[in-house]
Amino acid sequence: MDSTRDLDGPLTVEEDSTPPIEKESQVMQDFPEGSFAGWATAFGAFLVQFSTYGYSISFGVYQDFYTQTYITNETSSTISWIGSTNAFLFEICGLLAGRMYDRGYFYHLIYGASLLQALSLFMLSLAHPNNYYQVFFAQGIGSGCAAGLLYIPSMAVVSHYFNKRREQVMTFVASGAYLGAVVHPIMLNNTINGQMGFASGVRASAGLVSGLLFVACLLMRSRLSPSESRTNFVAAARKCGRDSAFIFGCLGLTISVIGFYYPLFYLQLDSARHGLGRTFSFYSLVIMNASSFIGQLSSGLLIGYLGVPNVVLIATFCGTALLFGMIAVHTVGGVAAFGVLYGYFSGIFQALWAPVMVLLTPDLSELGVRMGVACAAMAIGGLIGPPISGALLTNDYIWWRGALFNGIAGALGFSMFLVMQRILIRREHTRKLWGGGAGSR
Repeated sequence: MDSTRDLDGPLTVEEDSTPPIEKESQVMQDFPEGSFAGWATAFGAFLVQFSTYGYSISFGVYQDFYTQTYITNETSSTISWIGSTNAFLFEICGLLAGRMYDRGYFYHLIYGASLLQALSLFMLSLAHPNNYYQVFFAQGIGSGCAAGLLYIPSMAVVSHYFNKRREQVMTFVASGAYLGAVVHPIMLNNTINGQMGFASGVRASAGLVSGLLFVACLLMRSRLSPSESRTNFVAAARKCGRDSAFIFGCLGLTISVIGFYYPLFYLQLDSARHGLGRTFSFYSLVIMNASSFIGQLSSGLLIGYLGVPNVVLIATFCGTALLFGMIAVHTVGGVAAFGVLYGYFSGIFQALWAPVMVLLTPDLSELGVRMGVACAAMAIGGLIGPPISGALLTNDYIWWRGALFNGIAGALGFSMFLVMQRILIRREHTRKLWGGGAGSR
């Protein structure tokens, strides 16, 4: 709407007659594709991923330390509820964060959740030995909620500055989690298991995380106003329930996540219990997470050649075979080889769940809803998987049981993705047969 005034006449108001499509095109052309504010925001988001999800997937260090040293009055299954609850809340709180972000609460989320993450980790350092619930509330609930509330805003705000290079920049941002999953285990293993002890070691870690989140809060800036359009969540969720490909895709993600967390939680403990040396056990998780970092970065190249469904099938098939192979992993060479291979394919799998959701969303205005439903589904798998694995291990550490259970879970997840792919191929064939029907994919 434009306002004009003649030199001798009254104020007149002219309606903006620009068509909505041209307005949208103009907005798309306004992306700076970088700028200092854009790259500063991207780096701030990278630091958020480093300090939240990167910390969460380093829980294997704590699983080993709690089981053998700090919470010896509880079973490994009970202890794993700390990490699985953290993973569950990470996904579930993402639903709330996404809705709040859409309504313009970006700064409220990043400031409040950063403070909660710092507070939770400092409170964890005050937990006493064999006081399970002190650790559970601080690390499982507090840190899990903080990570979930920070994840979506930090990823979504990058889209304010980049359009053509959005996927590459988002891959860079997401890789912060895997770099964190390399750095945090090294720092934690050398502090809580060293002369500093648990309290001082966790405080040092909390100080690092707090400082990085403070820098991230200074760097990240929102550029665009909240969208005025609102997607009907209930109606979009009902459409999900009538989409067979989406149903099988969600089942594949949920079941695969059950097996996905098993090595992340138990590989270091497995190495320690098999007597592979204290130093090597500490670095077994680092080897796997470093390989996951490479897997995530290479996933974009593989998608370009093979397509999303095929790469997902390859990653889940290879990951499943490796989970079964854990039954025979008892040596330093075996654990190192497993860490490199499983880390690589699990990194690809972790990088592809969002592209899978894009592939399964005919109407991209409903992408947020469908990603939220998928997050909730994966949260269930992350919640129940590690405790079941711990219960199967028992106090006698019967490792083949956990490997067999999670291998079967991986095989079921693979079969769900295979059905999803067949449905998508059939839809594409039907679309070509009928000359491209609306809404087909």
